[in-house]
Amino acid sequence: MIQNVVTIPPESTLYEAARIMGEQHIGSLIVVKYKTPVGIITERDLLREVVDKEIALEKDWLAGGASIKEEKVEKIMSYPLIAISINSSIKEAAQKMIEKRIRRLPVSEHGKVVGIITAADLIRSLPESQEPMRAWFEVDYFMSKEVITAGEETPVETVAKVMGEKSIGSIIVTRNGAPIGIFTERDLLTKFLAKDRSLKVEVGTSCSSPLITAPIGISIQDAAAIMTSKHIKRLPITKKGKLVGILSARDLVEAYARAK
Repeated sequence: MIQNVVTIPPESTLYEAARIMGEQHIGSLIVVKYKTPVGIITERDLLREVVDKEIALEKDWLAGGASIKEEKVEKIMSYPLIAISINSSIKEAAQKMIEKRIRRLPVSEHGKVVGIITAADLIRSLPESQEPMRAWFEVDYFMSKEVITAGEETPVETVAKVMGEKSIGSIIVTRNGAPIGIFTERDLLTKFLAKDRSLKVEVGTSCSSPLITAPIGISIQDAAAIMTSKHIKRLPITKKGKLVGILSARDLVEAYARAK
């Protein structure tokens, strides 16, 4: 788990939350009121807020407007806070993440939050896990087969809207139909929301490139090893050079949670 738990008061603004997450390069903040953890706000929550404010976007909400600097964290945070005991196993943490449909799980000890574990943290244990994964646990069974793409000239605000509406954390960026990179909710947070930067720019200028991929048929453990070594949370899957799916850290956690 990550032991450095970063917190924020519920009366703070969404801009303050985005700025802290961007500066700390983290995807969530524990919301604390009267020294008591009451909720959590994540980069996905901020992404959804971008979509919910579509009308405001058209009025340059994120290009200098006031909403993100006035809207409070408590309005969009997730509560009550779902946590797990520090004495729980990694397998139990994975199963709870899948059961509760969350990607970040606060860790508690005697009622106090002492850490937080994410899907990315869990997959780092998979390559060296002592628990055998069943042979048929290949990425094919857990990857998302719908690959959403956007041309490099597409505005970031359009990409953010698509990501929010489809509840996905990334989009593959293409040039002349060929994939050249990936734009994620972390990119949206650190490069735009945290800097109060306009979303009316081409996504190709802000995506991560070159695109790291893996062939279909590889095992869950091999995929976890690639994602861990490359420090990525999403791995596009190819077949004969063509994109056929994308595997996320949460997909790997689901595979691990199901392993016997």
